[in-house]
Amino acid sequence: MTDYSKTVNLLDTPFPMRGNLAKREGGWLKSWYEQKRYQKLRKLAAGRPKFILHDGPPYANGDIHIGHAVNKVLKDIIIR
Repeated sequence: MTDYSKTVNLLDTPFPMRGNLAKREGGWLKSWYEQKRYQKLRKLAAGRPKFILHDGPPYANGDIHIGHAVNKVLKDIIIR
């Protein structure tokens, strides 16, 4: 994968470069469950029309390649 870190002016922050999501996700889920966040969101969304996003973040798995183009074209064809 290409390293773009030298081309970006990154600020010095106390946040780690890696999120350690596999270790931290369990704590977040437990906290959300205890705070009943999902139930609150469902209650707030009651009666609203459904919104479905058919596409995810662009190029989340590395540099752009032909597979990304195929994915975009197929989604565009199916939706139209």
